[in-house]
Amino acid sequence: MKNVLFITADQWRGACLSSLGHTVQTPNLDALAASGVLFKRHYANAVPCGPSRASLHTGMYLQNHRSGTNGTPLDARFTNWAKEVRASGGDPVLFGYTDTANDPRQFAPDDPILSSYEGPLPGIRPMLQMGTFPDAWATWLETLGYDIPEPNWRLYTEKNSPIDYEDGLAHPAALKIPEHHHDTRFMVDSVMDYIRGTDDAFCVHLSLLRPHPPWVAPEPYNQLYDPAALADFIRAESAQIEAEQHPFLAEMLATKHYSAPADQAKLTRLKSSYFGLMTDVDANLGRLFDFLKANGQWDNTLIIFTSDHGEQMGDHHLLGKLGYFDASYHIPLIIRDPDFDPSRANAQIDHFTENVDIMPTILDWLGLECPVQCDGQSLRPLIHTGAPTGHWREEAHWEYDFRNIPAGEALEHRLGLTPHQCSLNVIRSAQYKYVHFTNLPALFFDLVADPEELNNLIDHPDYQSLVLAFAQKMLSWRMNHDEQTLTHLALTDNGVVSRPSPRYAPLRSTP
Repeated sequence: MKNVLFITADQWRGACLSSLGHTVQTPNLDALAASGVLFKRHYANAVPCGPSRASLHTGMYLQNHRSGTNGTPLDARFTNWAKEVRASGGDPVLFGYTDTANDPRQFAPDDPILSSYEGPLPGIRPMLQMGTFPDAWATWLETLGYDIPEPNWRLYTEKNSPIDYEDGLAHPAALKIPEHHHDTRFMVDSVMDYIRGTDDAFCVHLSLLRPHPPWVAPEPYNQLYDPAALADFIRAESAQIEAEQHPFLAEMLATKHYSAPADQAKLTRLKSSYFGLMTDVDANLGRLFDFLKANGQWDNTLIIFTSDHGEQMGDHHLLGKLGYFDASYHIPLIIRDPDFDPSRANAQIDHFTENVDIMPTILDWLGLECPVQCDGQSLRPLIHTGAPTGHWREEAHWEYDFRNIPAGEALEHRLGLTPHQCSLNVIRSAQYKYVHFTNLPALFFDLVADPEELNNLIDHPDYQSLVLAFAQKMLSWRMNHDEQTLTHLALTDNGVVSRPSPRYAPLRSTP
């Protein structure tokens, strides 16, 4: 019997594992990595949540699935890992959310599924849906005697003290709901109840909100990390100097949702809470892993832990996930494959991997064929031998569609762009990063000489041959993957290629 436990923790930076020497403590994820494989150069293919998860679940780059913003429908013709598992007789189930804006052509205009981009991925069976409005959690808390605020999303924000960010406050205030009733614990308990109640092979997607904001950690996790020790931000001396790097960056730094607080005490407290929420997730995943071992499921369950994207957390004077910096795209990936050779335990992989590789890996474990639409490849050869089979990428790729649909074309007008020109593409090797904009200047970074990405070398005479080489790599990459997806569409839709129009349902903010 082959099981799948596919875990995502929303907005988790790739460096934030104690096994990598980071401040944040993750002993249970470290133990998972010690019994499996840690992928050190793993990247999301897009931000924010909706576009990134579309790539994660379909194995496709944004340029191909075209769900470019939160609320842009995912074309129903594309398959995904859940559809493939269900077609094979499995029952993939969801605890959390997939941030899928479903294709409106498949539903009646008044169907509630079209009211939110947090809808479930086609093919997956929701067991417990959680998102902006934590209805399931709120209902459970109410049975325990808690007063539920209106709207119930305030359960994520209400603190046990009204005092916060004042001089002399050593730690950020804790969440009003105690840790043993926290949403992460509630979701993990629900997964264990489900597994306990089934005699069949299970295929579970556990999609945790944390450490996504609001950054309010429950006790004792709000006190684990001293804010005074967390002022190690990667950034220019001031936001004004940072903005000089590029017109796009200047625009983001002038945007309220993306500009980090100028008050360093406030910013370090946010960082403290962010790290605390990570350790809370780790503790609860440790409970889940212990449960699998105690119930004899540990050695027949493929376990995948990753995220949809990272978080700027003050670096480059930014908050949220956006743009082209590594902090928004470098994410953790740990995989424990039960077929793994124990002699290779605690392996760390330096090859570039991407979220488009997750769907092929799940299907490979289950013995299912990978659809031609997938831009990624199974990671199991890397897991079992440390070396890829056939052609493997030498760089990571990601994309960002930054049109501001809720605000109309205001951003586009300020940058002198049309909505269709609000896009960027990144190709990132071990040493260099090339950032291509549709109608703005490009950027080029030498990541060995400048790991903090502070010096744009696009016009430096010593780098012109490299800039040209990376621009050509970018063009070849785009042409190769466009051709692959057009082939898929021809096979599935008689060659008629059409794309859904953007739609936005602003239930959860993107910062």
